[in-house]
Amino acid sequence: MPRALSDQTIALVKATVPALERHGPAITEVMYRRLFRNGHIAALFNHANQQSGTQRLALAQAVLAYARNVDNLPALGAAVERIAQKHVGYAILPEHYPFVAEALLGAIGEVLGEAATPEILQAWGEAFWFLADLLIDREAAIRDGIIAQPGGWTDWRRFVIADRQVEAEGIASFLLRPQDGGPVVPHRPGQYLTLRFDAAGLAGVKRNYSISDAPNAEGYRITVKREPQGEASRFLHDRVQVGTVIEATPPAGDFSLADSPERPLLLLSGGVGLTPFVSMMEVVADRHRDLPVYYVHGTSSPAHHALDAQVRKAAARHGNVLVETFYETGAEDRANPGRITMNWLRANTPLAEADIYLCGPRPFLRHFVTGLREAGVPADRIHYEFFGPSDEQLAA
Repeated sequence: MPRALSDQTIALVKATVPALERHGPAITEVMYRRLFRNGHIAALFNHANQQSGTQRLALAQAVLAYARNVDNLPALGAAVERIAQKHVGYAILPEHYPFVAEALLGAIGEVLGEAATPEILQAWGEAFWFLADLLIDREAAIRDGIIAQPGGWTDWRRFVIADRQVEAEGIASFLLRPQDGGPVVPHRPGQYLTLRFDAAGLAGVKRNYSISDAPNAEGYRITVKREPQGEASRFLHDRVQVGTVIEATPPAGDFSLADSPERPLLLLSGGVGLTPFVSMMEVVADRHRDLPVYYVHGTSSPAHHALDAQVRKAAARHGNVLVETFYETGAEDRANPGRITMNWLRANTPLAEADIYLCGPRPFLRHFVTGLREAGVPADRIHYEFFGPSDEQLAA
């Protein structure tokens, strides 16, 4: 545990909050520009997030949140865990942190000019390394836990595409087996893989994909929607074949089913956001048959609904699962027409008692996280997953 920050450092960092509110995105834009002058460091990042601008905004929000809560760090616990999990996924190591520190402090000085006094920069340097040490310690603990398990590994490992299966219109599953023939560490239901496509011929591209099968020691399955502008998803759908080699770090992510769930579960997904819930459904069917489960999924049409048969088989095996599907068009008799609504959830699911897990497009998450909080569901019972940079203002 790093040494506590001094009162003077805390006061100086909090004094920069107004400047960060005005100039945060500009600071992070300059920070990344400085950081990416180093090709080795630039190669660690998912540059799709840079092109969209979401990474710069997310970091600006994170820096501002840190400044506001530098004297109340427990309030940042969930964010620290999420960042640590992402760093494990992208193979960020302790030796990378000094580059970030130099770029961030340089950016603060460049954007704030004379307002960035030596005292301010020193305070931010101390605050950065306090947080960095917390992250480094947590990342080491995550990696140690992975290595301690059979099949555990760190850094990038080569996997072979062992099977490819079309699941729905524009959606396909890819089964990954380790090229070395060894076991893999079973994932926690809900976690994702971080893939690197260099070995397959798509240099510099990295993406996160939820694991969509039951935890096992043999490999992982991902289920991917082909996005018209998605470089990696188009590559997977159009060019990857059985036998193609790609690389992956171990399963990561803090969005996962508890080992011993104590409340009813409400799983709420939109579109291809169902992928982590397929894994969860397999686990609850086998290990938690006394637990009431409600799985509610919305998608555009039956033709775009992937993995429905697998979900329903798991539900039948469990025996106490309500599965409801909403189709915007082409609804069959067993499905509900239109979109999921908060009124329907209030009338048909135990919002007041359940742990609620959500995954889907950002507008879907924004709508339902906000709606659930307005309905009085405590924040600690609302769990949601998104890929790319975290949007801490998702339900603001």
